[in-house]
Amino acid sequence: MSVPATPGDMPRDSLRVGIVGCGAISRNHLEAFAAAEGAAVTVVCDIDPDRARVTAEKYGVAHAVSSVEDLLATGVDIISVCTPHPTHEEVVLAAAAAGVHVLCEKPIAVDLDSARRMTAACDAADVRLGVLFQRRFWPDARQMKADLVPGRLGEPILGQCTVLLHRDPGYYSATPWRGTWASDGGGVLMTQAIHYIDLLIWMLGDPVEVSGKIATFTHDIEVEDTAVATVTFASGALATINATTAADTALGARVQVTASSGATRAILEFPEGTDGRAVLRAEGGTVSTTPEYPSDLVANADLGTINGALIPHHTAQVADFVDAVREGHEPEVTGHDATRALAVLLGIYESSRTGAPVALGQEVSA
Repeated sequence: MSVPATPGDMPRDSLRVGIVGCGAISRNHLEAFAAAEGAAVTVVCDIDPDRARVTAEKYGVAHAVSSVEDLLATGVDIISVCTPHPTHEEVVLAAAAAGVHVLCEKPIAVDLDSARRMTAACDAADVRLGVLFQRRFWPDARQMKADLVPGRLGEPILGQCTVLLHRDPGYYSATPWRGTWASDGGGVLMTQAIHYIDLLIWMLGDPVEVSGKIATFTHDIEVEDTAVATVTFASGALATINATTAADTALGARVQVTASSGATRAILEFPEGTDGRAVLRAEGGTVSTTPEYPSDLVANADLGTINGALIPHHTAQVADFVDAVREGHEPEVTGHDATRALAVLLGIYESSRTGAPVALGQEVSA
């Protein structure tokens, strides 16, 4: 494991980074910023002072504090938000008010009003707001996106997002905020499937209407462990979403798109946390496939293994964000992008409650 530079070792032009929240996912942010050029973590923050101190010592970070106010007072240029979902807004608004750029874990928020306030505050302060959807940085996902540009395969017309994951009861009981509407904001859609919903939107464009149902079949939680939905896009394209954490054996996550030329592309993440691989390329009457479920791989990986496998893609997104801050342009994944994904899953929740399709607002437009 590489260790972030301490302030005395930092190049003079390095951006100073603060990590807010020292839970499990903070490891990915700490190691990603350690690997990124032009930035170094100088302070970590957690409401538990001992956890902040232990994290600082483990990663060679100079300062550990227990409040966002104290973190911002150290003069950081970027904060990375790794706190529970409903707390994101408070942290992001404080950073924007201080003129500090923000890289936030997904989901951006748990309701659209909160997401709108966050993006508006960062826009008004002229600070960058990025949200972690590191799966966009899979090489095969980027190739699939490149294939789907207009003129290559035609306009995308049909999409499929299938998320078949396993979570045991211990996953939800490990931390008190998981599995509740108040603290988690949702279940499989909010916490797991949102990554692949983002990929679907990235491939197909602006979503304008959703219809869906949610249910809880297996887990003793308030929120959904299973969901199905249809999505209509501004272009007229259609897509389906199927997601669960109730699978006894995880079969991973698959995003598939068919274009107006008739060509189809599909990527699969299996086991969870590994690189999404192109498993299907169908075009001009020919089909190219790769094995979807290699026999020597373990299907049900633990959360630590999943998060660890994602660090290279966190690193790629962190590098993009650092470049955006240094060069003054938007990051590849913006707060507005994250709001589109949030709008889709919140629309599914509303549709499930009302039994009616839900039209999505103008904030989902690119």
